[in-house]
Amino acid sequence: MLGLRVRAQQLDRATGSLDDTAVLDIGVQDTGTDGARWALALRGVEAPAEDALATVWTIRGAPHVYRRADLPGVAAATAPFSDADAGKRIFDASKPLKAAGIPNLAGLDAVADAMRSIVTGPMVKGEMSTRLTAVLDEPYLRFCVPCAATHTYEQPFRLSALRAGLELQPGTSPPVLQPIPGFAPADTVPPRLDVVRAYLRLLGPATPKLVAGYLDAPVKDVQARWPEDAVEVDVDGERCWLLEDDLDLLGDPPRGTRLLGPFDLHLQARDRSLLVADPVRAKDLWRTLGRPGGVLVDGEVVGTWRARKAGSAVGVEVSVWDGAGAATRRAVSEQAERLAAFRGLSLKAVDIAG
Repeated sequence: MLGLRVRAQQLDRATGSLDDTAVLDIGVQDTGTDGARWALALRGVEAPAEDALATVWTIRGAPHVYRRADLPGVAAATAPFSDADAGKRIFDASKPLKAAGIPNLAGLDAVADAMRSIVTGPMVKGEMSTRLTAVLDEPYLRFCVPCAATHTYEQPFRLSALRAGLELQPGTSPPVLQPIPGFAPADTVPPRLDVVRAYLRLLGPATPKLVAGYLDAPVKDVQARWPEDAVEVDVDGERCWLLEDDLDLLGDPPRGTRLLGPFDLHLQARDRSLLVADPVRAKDLWRTLGRPGGVLVDGEVVGTWRARKAGSAVGVEVSVWDGAGAATRRAVSEQAERLAAFRGLSLKAVDIAG
């Protein structure tokens, strides 16, 4: 399984293009200092043309990068499967909508319509939120204790943006939203962008429950969209499924070392115990705040890493759980050099513990 995922996600290749980069079919999460661009660089795509990519809020309300040409299909692929699915994805925002007799999908459309009318050019999220609050009715709003202000619920805000035809300017903090030129969602989902198929292709073998956990969707909705060409395989006595065409990708992982970003797709699989069996180590790797990256060696996640910038240099701190031999230390140091070059900085030091 680990070998399949490394190969399917192309973590073993040296060069590639945006057109043939498989992870862009499901979206590359753009969270953290290095974000999506580092994930693409690890898959052989260096310095992609900015106008060929677009950043939008999609799966779990997180920012993801896609091929710009795919955005109509992405909008269709990442939209909730049903009204119940929409309710699950927007969490507590569903309760006031239900009390007001507003279906969840209709609620998302109402927020999207308001967003579309407000954002006619680049606009900072805070300004857009203020304007949105002024035009939405009470079921769409809540009092936010941290902000000490009333504004729309966060998940409907994020999940309605692409419905409104809005993208994020890359690298902006706070986020800046802007209209997508000539945008209209596709009527049907291209098979390549189907999120259930993409999960099985890139993070399989899997179960409907694992896919549902990745999407924040009900298991029933995922089961209803289960691919007909998914074949059953046994994983330590558990029934899982894999796309039939991908059976030949199973096998020992290819050799190589990568410093995976904290939100790299390889670390997004919902069967985390497959990647890291020890619960203490898993808790550290997938912590909610201050999440480190993962050290991938020959298909195995063997530790964590963090980078700290100091002026024009960066230092990389690495923890290898079960000890690092000379070969691993050399490979990790080479990847740290690669990270520094990617950031346009010099490498100050590599501190490898373990």
